[in-house]
Amino acid sequence: MQSRIEGTAYVLGDNIDTDQIIPAQYLTYNPSIPAEFKMFGKFALCGVPDDQAGLPKGHVPFHPPGADEYVSPYTIIIGGKNFGCGSSREHAPIALAAAGVVAVVAEFYARIFYRNAVNGGYVVPIESKTRLIDTVCTGDKLVIDLEAKTLTNVTSGEVTELLPLGEVGPIIEAGGLFAYAQKVGMLAK
Repeated sequence: MQSRIEGTAYVLGDNIDTDQIIPAQYLTYNPSIPAEFKMFGKFALCGVPDDQAGLPKGHVPFHPPGADEYVSPYTIIIGGKNFGCGSSREHAPIALAAAGVVAVVAEFYARIFYRNAVNGGYVVPIESKTRLIDTVCTGDKLVIDLEAKTLTNVTSGEVTELLPLGEVGPIIEAGGLFAYAQKVGMLAK
């Protein structure tokens, strides 16, 4: 895990559920097979309603025409309240990671999405102290400093305080729960 994450924002609203992140019809792919893992990236966020895709304007595709169909140019997701609600599918954070997303910053998460993201080491789930979906726009350039606990919107110059990762930080840094357990001697290598 990097302590500094730079990327382009893709802004979503409240209650983004796992069906919007990766619709059920794409769960037939196996993420442990590299060619099929790529497919999760291709279909990531394809279930988000068009008017809610890429706020504030909406109608901004996560995979713009002419861009890579598997990896999105947007590497930081900005979400509102209850990000990742819905079913407990582990495929939701996998799909975001396959699409090139490094971090999600939201007001708060559905706990199952949060734990799946942490346990698998797929994306860094960060909580903001303020409502960012009203101030960050899709396409803004962002810098997240995990040590300073700040998000800097390079486009607007605004700096926002983030909540610390806390006890999940070492798990994310190790690359997931199993990697962490091996690192601290809880599992044999």
